[in-house]
Amino acid sequence: MIVGFALASASLPTGILAQTTSVALNGIDLGLVPNQAFDQSEQLTAAIGKAIKAGLPLFLPAGRYRVSGIELPSNLKVFGVAGATILEAADGTPVMGARGKSFISLEGLSFDGRGLGASRREAVVAFQECTSLNIFQCTIGNANNNGLVLNSCSGRIVNCEISTCRQSGIHLQNSVGMLLDGNNIHSCGNGGIRVWRSEGGADGTIVINNRISDIGSDEGDGQNGNGVNIFRADRVIVSDNVIEECAFSAVRANATNDTIISGNQCINSSEVAIFSEFAFSGSIISNNIIDGAARGISITNFNDGGRLAVCSGNIVRNIMAFSPTNPRTRPIGIFAEADTAVSGNVVENVPGIGISAGWGPYLRNVLVSNNVIRQTLVGIGVSVAEGAGPAKISNNLIADSELAALAGIAWRDIISTDLVADAARFPHIMLSNNSVVQF
Repeated sequence: MIVGFALASASLPTGILAQTTSVALNGIDLGLVPNQAFDQSEQLTAAIGKAIKAGLPLFLPAGRYRVSGIELPSNLKVFGVAGATILEAADGTPVMGARGKSFISLEGLSFDGRGLGASRREAVVAFQECTSLNIFQCTIGNANNNGLVLNSCSGRIVNCEISTCRQSGIHLQNSVGMLLDGNNIHSCGNGGIRVWRSEGGADGTIVINNRISDIGSDEGDGQNGNGVNIFRADRVIVSDNVIEECAFSAVRANATNDTIISGNQCINSSEVAIFSEFAFSGSIISNNIIDGAARGISITNFNDGGRLAVCSGNIVRNIMAFSPTNPRTRPIGIFAEADTAVSGNVVENVPGIGISAGWGPYLRNVLVSNNVIRQTLVGIGVSVAEGAGPAKISNNLIADSELAALAGIAWRDIISTDLVADAARFPHIMLSNNSVVQF
């Protein structure tokens, strides 16, 4: 039966009414019965088939529907009453998903995993090799694995809430041009958003305007415990997100090229707040606020080919004396190793080094200029270990450094507490126009 929205509009939020067509099929008229404990997968599959045949969206009124393993066809829109239309997992398989389809839209649906499923790779909702997906204003939670997994897909995930997942809230694998905008992801066991690839290559995902919080690390290791984790995925943008209370990093980019991490608020990261690591190239880390972290920003692993970055306009403050999740992390505001410009940042309250350039021989072409650094143990530390390459330190303002304003460091040892006085000993370091203020 085709039901006009004039008959069903009392159950529909205004946003969905404005976005949908003038008619839709009503799931109740097609045999679905809300708030029943029995499995209605067969009924929902049949209703979807009728919607496709009629060329109309399928509306699921408020209530709970227990279903699993629903395979969605192309050119389908299923929508419900946001927060009130709930699809419960009938077993440990995904509630719904698709493979090799296109133009699927899910709007205003809530997915309850009921704590089922054991595989780390499974999810409450899962898509593979699908294009032009639209997941809007949906809720996903209570997952024993991932909330939402998209493998080799493209599309949008917008204004969704994903929580209480044992693994990650959203896991993208080999995605192309995904948009994640305005989502609220919280209380997940091992990750907020993961943008991963099996092999390095162009990805182009944009992660913008999301709120991510309370991300744990049940299985340890740096691939877990991150608000946003990018792995082997190139040309990814992570911008204007609020990321709080992560067991490891707010944003962690591993083996990426041409990554932009900009305008994020990173609050209380238990390891490095923003990490560009291993075989990366071409990272821009700019205009972020970091308040509370075991280390603010780390641009590292020149030994694995990690190089080429700009770190500018960031505020980094209130660095912890030690990391509660990784005892090897030393308190540093900003750390960089190779072919990197660190400029125009403000670093404050660090019980270690405000800005550190190089680690042992892993230093090449680092510029540290026009930064404001105050209330640190060491203002700026530069590697003077054997084999360290050139660094230029200029036009910085360093205030209230307890031990040294400009220090030479060989691995963990401070070799010089006054690089200006010892300039002749370290010709690879170029110093000019730095101001030191002590109160």
